[in-house]
Amino acid sequence: MKKRGRLFIVLLVAVVCGIFLFPTVKWYGFVPQETKDLATGSMVQIREYAQGKATMDLRELNSLIASDPSTALPNEYKFLLPIAKDNYKAMKRDVPRDWTVEAVFRGFYNEQDLFDTLENHYRSELVEIKTLSGNVLQLGLDLRGGMSILLEADTEAYEAKTGTRLGGADVTALLNEDIAILNERIDQFGVTEPDIRIQGSDQILIEIPGAADPERVNSFLRGKGSLTFQIVDQALTDQLNAYFTENPGEVYTDGGQIKQPEFLPAGKVATAYYINDDYGLDELSSYVVLNEEIGLDGIHIANAVVGTNPITGQPTVNFELDSTGGELFYKLTSTNTGELMAVVQDGKVKAMATITEPIRNSVQITGFGVEEAQDLSIVLKTAALPIELIVVSQQGVGASLGEDTVQAGLIAILIGLALVFVFMVVIYKGSGIIADIALLFNLVILLAVLSAFNLTLTLTSIAGLVLTVGMAVDANVIILERIKEELSYGKGAEASVKAGFAKAFWTIMDANVTTIIAALVLSQLGSGSVKGFANTLAVGIVSSMFNALFVVKLMYDASLSGKHPRLSIGWRRK
Repeated sequence: MKKRGRLFIVLLVAVVCGIFLFPTVKWYGFVPQETKDLATGSMVQIREYAQGKATMDLRELNSLIASDPSTALPNEYKFLLPIAKDNYKAMKRDVPRDWTVEAVFRGFYNEQDLFDTLENHYRSELVEIKTLSGNVLQLGLDLRGGMSILLEADTEAYEAKTGTRLGGADVTALLNEDIAILNERIDQFGVTEPDIRIQGSDQILIEIPGAADPERVNSFLRGKGSLTFQIVDQALTDQLNAYFTENPGEVYTDGGQIKQPEFLPAGKVATAYYINDDYGLDELSSYVVLNEEIGLDGIHIANAVVGTNPITGQPTVNFELDSTGGELFYKLTSTNTGELMAVVQDGKVKAMATITEPIRNSVQITGFGVEEAQDLSIVLKTAALPIELIVVSQQGVGASLGEDTVQAGLIAILIGLALVFVFMVVIYKGSGIIADIALLFNLVILLAVLSAFNLTLTLTSIAGLVLTVGMAVDANVIILERIKEELSYGKGAEASVKAGFAKAFWTIMDANVTTIIAALVLSQLGSGSVKGFANTLAVGIVSSMFNALFVVKLMYDASLSGKHPRLSIGWRRK
């Protein structure tokens, strides 16, 4: 390959590595630990933080305007200015030259608008960092500490319940649905960013980094949920909402439950209708009166998917009922045509739709946006896990152990690098420096690939890194020794370098390809720590080969391109 082509490839790889590494460098180097803790918490915690900060900021701004309205806006609130300017223009008012506290207040429609802007600022900031955390090189459970839970599919109970025999592919499909459901439950129970994946043929491994409450974890693992279809009493619903609007102190009991007003007759129950807020969490929308009698239980839902209405193009939620559920639903819909039906999950109304005709097995619900339809399809399937799970093991890993391990691993890498650097310079002088530069670039590529594919760095991965550091110089040593042989035959520097690389190529390929094959086999057949070691080793080998055959060759081409090329490859040879 020509020099320009080689240079282009190396520069392209360097740019791509920089893009892949940016989130990791930003996360570990520039995001404060306190912000990390907030961003990696649940959306409930983020909402509480954003609303709390907005409340404190609004109180502070009110205090400033009460003491002196002409006070200049403090620097920490400068993020309000662009929005205030846009509001001034929307209200067709002159934009102030000097931004005092009073001028900023006038740039918002009301105090609630200002509060919402403050809350949105903190929410967006943390959600952005939360998104960033999902694109960085992750630390494994053994480094960060936390909990590890191994679950096994209860195939016998499923087969006894359904009367069907499960094959391997069937179990995998059911476990994938279980994983989707468990992920859906995470924020509700405040469990932060667990890694949930299938292990083997019939097991699920859940690793929850950081501090986790075992009781809360068990609640989302074993919680079965409830899903029902009930008829809405529209007249009483209107009366209830009017009553609660006039009597806000009568909405909740002392225990925080919705009160059941005396005007509700027997067989009617007051509940609440919830929609997703900006955090993706339940937000109270209104109050609903339901028939206490359950029209259909969610256990009869066989499947639920998101579709599209062929005429209107609007998203729909389609679900299938089993034979018993079909009969029950037909009876419910045929006797309540024209009535409003509610989908109730864990006592909360999550969706409502008007019954237009009797329905038996196949049900279609419309009137939702795309995201709402997707959420509802999950709701219809998350009332219970498709296949029950048995806890095989549950253990905790101390975070302090993880910190010590990370520190020891970093020290090992630094010592290994230092020894290799010194060795190469002592033996090969200037060429050793070129090999050392390639070794550093090799580590950059390795970390970039691990970050790009969201691979997890574990203790064994660090062992793979250390091993890669030791192995990375092998190809360089082979090339340098070949060059020294060519020089000993009396060839010139440029000819020796060219011949040295040509003769070393197949030796390097044979040695590394066999190791890659072993690493790939370990990666496919191994699990847990073995897979982490194999992934790191495989990536490291490919990276070291690229550096030896592309980066080192490019540096030699640059050093020998002058009028008086000189090759420094040993203390006795120049």
